[in-house]
This record gives sequence, C-alpha cells and structure tokens, in this order.
Amino acid sequence: MKFDTPATTNPIDAMKAVGQPADRVEGRFKVSGTAPYAYERHDLGPDTAYGYVVAAGIGKGRVAAMRLDEARRAPGVLGIVTAENAGPLGKGKRNFAKLLGGPDVDHYHQALALVVARTFEEARTGAGLVRVEYERTDGRFDLAALANTAPAVEGSSGEGSEAPPVGGVGDFEGAFARAPVQLDQRYTTPDQSHSAMEPQASIARWDGEKLTLWTSNQMVHWGVVDLAATLKIPEENIHLASPYVGGGFGGKLFLRADALLAALGARLVKRPVKVALTRPTIANNTTHRPATIQRIRIGAERDGRIVAIGHDSTSGNVAKGRPETAVAQTQMLYAGANRMTAMRLAEMDLPEGNAMRAPGEAPGLMALEIAMDEMAEKLGMDPIEFRILNDTQVDPGKPERRFSRRHLVDCLRDGSERFGWANRNATPGATRDGRWLVGMGVAAGFRDSPVQTSGARVRLGRDGVATVETDMTDIGTGSYTIIAQTAAEMLGLPIERVAVSLGDSAFPVSAGSGGQWGANSSTAGVYAACAKLREEIGRRLGFDATDDLVFANGEVRSGNRSVPLADAAKDGDLAAEDKIEFGDLDKKYQQSTFAAHFVELGVDAYTGETRLRRTLSVCDAGRILNPKTARSQVIGAIVMGIGGALTEELAVDKRHGFFVNHDLASYEVPVHADIPRQDVVFLDTPDSTSSPMKAKGVGELGLCGVGAAVANAVYNATGIRVRDYPITPEKLIGELPQVA
Repeated sequence: MKFDTPATTNPIDAMKAVGQPADRVEGRFKVSGTAPYAYERHDLGPDTAYGYVVAAGIGKGRVAAMRLDEARRAPGVLGIVTAENAGPLGKGKRNFAKLLGGPDVDHYHQALALVVARTFEEARTGAGLVRVEYERTDGRFDLAALANTAPAVEGSSGEGSEAPPVGGVGDFEGAFARAPVQLDQRYTTPDQSHSAMEPQASIARWDGEKLTLWTSNQMVHWGVVDLAATLKIPEENIHLASPYVGGGFGGKLFLRADALLAALGARLVKRPVKVALTRPTIANNTTHRPATIQRIRIGAERDGRIVAIGHDSTSGNVAKGRPETAVAQTQMLYAGANRMTAMRLAEMDLPEGNAMRAPGEAPGLMALEIAMDEMAEKLGMDPIEFRILNDTQVDPGKPERRFSRRHLVDCLRDGSERFGWANRNATPGATRDGRWLVGMGVAAGFRDSPVQTSGARVRLGRDGVATVETDMTDIGTGSYTIIAQTAAEMLGLPIERVAVSLGDSAFPVSAGSGGQWGANSSTAGVYAACAKLREEIGRRLGFDATDDLVFANGEVRSGNRSVPLADAAKDGDLAAEDKIEFGDLDKKYQQSTFAAHFVELGVDAYTGETRLRRTLSVCDAGRILNPKTARSQVIGAIVMGIGGALTEELAVDKRHGFFVNHDLASYEVPVHADIPRQDVVFLDTPDSTSSPMKAKGVGELGLCGVGAAVANAVYNATGIRVRDYPITPEKLIGELPQVA
C-alpha cells in the first residue's frame, strides 16, 4: 500500500479498539515469568553451553600475547573463540567498531575472546584463567582537549535527527552582533549509558549451515543483514528471533558482541551456546550516548522577538562514527530570520557512541531550553511567554514548508494552567518550605516523527481468530497491544480474538523499534495487510467489489446483508500480506511532535540534594493509539530525563580511556524514591499526513526537554545556574545561601 496523499476517513476513525486504554495483551506472560526472553530459552536441549566474554583491559593498543592453555585445561571448558580461530569476519554497516578485537584493541572492554563451557560458572572461571599481555599505545580520550581542532561534519542519527556541517539562513553573525539583547553561553552534557534492565544476551544454534539466533534486538531485519555481513554467510541462512526485549533505548538497535560471539561459539563447539554481557562490561563494550560541548547564541529585540539564533555542538566518536546531532531541533523549534547551526566531530578512542533514546534532540534540548530561559530572564519576560512569542508554524529555514500539525503553544498554555504556573515566584531562591528551596521549571519538547516502510501478514482462521505476524519488536513499549488493537479495529473483532506474533525474521519485515517511528509505522503496516485481507474476505463472502463493507461486532455488513466474519474462513484460512510504503508527504510537510514539560522540585539548603516533587508533560503527538501504553512511555521517558539531569554520567578515565563507573552501583539511574507524581496529558491532534493511523511517535518526545525543565527549576529554587550536566550537589553546595 502506498501512502502518498493525506488520509481521509477510514476504519481506524471508528476508534472502538484503537485509541482505547487497553491492557497489555502480553502482560500476563511477563508478570508470570513465561515470556521467553533471549537468555531464558530452556527448550533447546540439555547440551546448551555457556559463553563468557574476555574483554580488553586497555583502551588502545595491541594484544602482544594471549595465553589460553590454562583456560583450556579448566574443568568444563569446551572451546575458546578468538580472532585467530573465528575465521574471516566482515563488519556490518551499522557497526563502527569491530565486535571481536585482536590483535588490535580499538577500545576498552572490546571483546577479545569467548570461553565456552558446560556451565556458566565453568565458563566464568575459564575466562578468568585467560592471560592477555598488551602493548599499550596512546589514545585520544579527552573531548575537551580535542574540541578546538575537531572538524566540521554533517551527520544523521539515522533516526530523523540530522544537520549539515554548517548550515544557516540569513546573516547570523551580523544579526547577532546588532541585536540589543544577547546571550552567548556554553553547555555540556556527559556520556550516558542505556542501562536497560535486560542485558545484551543471545543463544545461537547451528543446524548445518543454518544459524538460529535468539537475541535481544530492537531491529530484527537489521540484525540479520549485519550478522550475515559479519559472518560472511547468506542472509537466508540466518533465522533471528526476538519476541521479547527487556528494554533497549537504542542500545539494541544494532548487532552486538553477544550475538556474534554466541554464533561463533556455537559453531566452534557444535552445540547451542548462550552469551550474556555482564553488567560491568555493557557500558564500555556496547554503545553509549556521546558527550557534547555546546555553544548557544541568541539575539533578540527588546520586545523578545528572536532575530538571531546559533547553535554549535562538538562530540566525539570512534573512526567513521557519527556525531551526536544536538543542533537538529534548533533548526526549526523557534522563529528567527537569521540562523546558524554547526556540528564538529572529534575522532576518539573511547567506546563507540551511537543512538540512545532521542539521539540529538535529548542532549540538544538540555542546552537549548536552558538558553531560552536565560534569554527570557535577560528580557524580563516569563519563559513561557517568550517561547510562545517565538513560535512558528513553518520551518524557519524553509518558510514555504509548513508543519503538518504544530500545537506547541497549546501544550504550553494548557500545561501552565494545569500546573499552576501563575503561582510560581519568578524571583530565584525566594520560595522556602522548611529546609527546602522550592522552584518550578518549564521546557519545550521537540522530536521529529519519521516513518519507515513496514510489513505484516494477517490470517483469519476457521475459529474466527485473526493472527498478525510481523518482525516488529516490543521493547516494553506496547507493540503487541497496539498491533492487536489495529487488527481488531480493521476486522471488527474484539481484541481478545486477535493473536499477535512479533520479533521473528520469518515474518514480514517491519519498521522495528527505534527513532519514534515504531508504533505509527508498524500499525500502518498492519492496516495495509488488514485492508488487503478485507478485500479477500469480501470476495469469499460473495459481496460485490463496489459494496461499502462494514466490519463490526464479528460480522461483515453491507446494506441489509450481514454475515459472520468467521464464515469467510470456513473452507480454509484466509491470509493477506502487505506493507506500507510512504511517499513524499514528509517533504511537503514538516512532521514533528511537541511537548511542554513542567517540573517542581526542592533543593536541600544544607546539602544541595535535589528532590523532584511533581512533573507534568503535555504532548502533541497525533492520534494516541493507546493512552495507557503511551502514558507508560512518557512517564518512563520523564524518569530518564530526571536521571540525565541529576545523576547520570559515564565518568571517563582520561589516562587509560574507559568509563570508570561501568555498573549500576556507580552509574546512578533514578529509583522509585526519586520519582514523584507524574501527570501526562495528550492533546487530540490526529495528523492525516503521517499515516493511515494519523498517529505519531511519543516515546522519545517524553524525554526531549525534561532535563532542561529540571535545570530551570533548580535555578528558580536556588538562583544557581548549572550549565554542566548532571546537576549534582557539589555543583550547588558552594553557592547555596547561608543557613547557619
């Protein structure tokens, strides 16, 4: 099905299943422990072996010698995979660093070997007996030291966030110099880790030349393509299954070392092998969000109208890696005739940087939305009114290109009223509650709404149950449920009469889970397959092709004639397969999502400890397919934003090139006690240019801007402006007001 003209009225608009707060259809499997996650397949036979990764202990250099004899003699050890016996390996196009190192070491904790044994304990013990001698060389580990010489680069996150090396409209430098009110500030964001609950984990089994891989992966088809390229085998020889994923946040978009090493280990010992990366290995071995150094300049007239806005960002990555596209949102979030963005990329020897939830916009808005508050203060304006004054309904760089739907002002106005913004004391440090300094903060949220080709197969059985098959994944987002709702709506069935099978490369290729495109694209693919099946059902039931068919309450109706849907399959199952292919509507219209995030918090006047009190997010994200699962996405994103604002930072050892705090004891993410009441409001804004579903993504929008809202609230509470994340107590305590 081609989608190249805006959607008109269609079966989804009935909103009997779609748009309703349905419970997760797979929830009972997760809470009962019967959902088969990648490492938990216990049906592969008693000969399944375990692999334990030996990871590099230097950040840059070579392996001078790897002594394996003692490990090979250890009890239970079946074999050891290294670069020497792995055979010739390629590299998937989505991997920047090699997944199996040796003799060269590209980054700390790069996998150098896999010890395979009968039990996990034996594999771990064997790995501890591998002796590696290194020749260490100097590496580039300090972004600040490299920033001034980093070259300008263009870049794309691969998820809708992109920018040229230097881009602009008008005369930014001249307009900024002439502006009567100016802001020129520097902001930094640190390296961050995905910290998903489920580690990267895989089980591999070979049957002759055919490989089956059970793995935790967000993008099944990408995994097949890149694993085939790495192993240098045909794609059709790989069967990849990922029906349940325990969190990804971008860290499982791409093929990782666990999957490759499981395949290599299974091939070596000729039995199934399971590999899970240990928590201390994940931060350095897999990908992370790269740190940024950002400079934002805003020039405005005295009435608050922006006349010049400029945003530079520098980040680092391994050779041929991507920049963190932190300037992307600044190209179009606010009006202003004179604009400039620039990105620079330093080549570094730290572990690979790659997509993490809302790549680009998440760290970019952490800086931009502080700058907007700082500018509002210089102008003597309320920060909400300053943002509203500079709203735009067109892409500022391409005024002929309108936003398909943009209700940022409504988000700000509605949120302001609900949150009680009028009660905020605009004077920093003026509100006390006992020992707590209390403040409110606001920030705008922005994230593009990209789409991807997505396919599905739908089958109607003799029992009247519809089964949907697609390689779409559910990473905790609710894919199973919204796909079931879509098929139920299209076929007029209760959701209980729809079965959904996901995450298997034997199924049609879907959009996968990433970039905020998953929900909209995958359900649109199911819509296309169901539309095709409806035509076949009509023919099977003897309706004329010109009949206007209604599918509802388990029946098919046209005029006065009504037939049970199940009758269409009484002589055998009916199946249809199709995919949604998007035209160029995203070129005619700027398709984006918007939010207003509000935060109230307290800062302990004695210790500098920050405690959130309440949050509110008002979201403009098209039709909401399931308010319950969508809310879950947003509140999870808010938690992630709070962590990014207050605690999360991968600390870099700039001498030896690794992230020191590579575990959940020292890389601090929020826990239940850190999170207050969270309110989420969705505006009703179906977008007919986005897809037949008229939906958009919301899972990344919920993160974009939250960190800045926290930072702005800290400033309102204390009068201390922190521009270097995270906002830890030591950055506050020296400037807090005297209390004794």
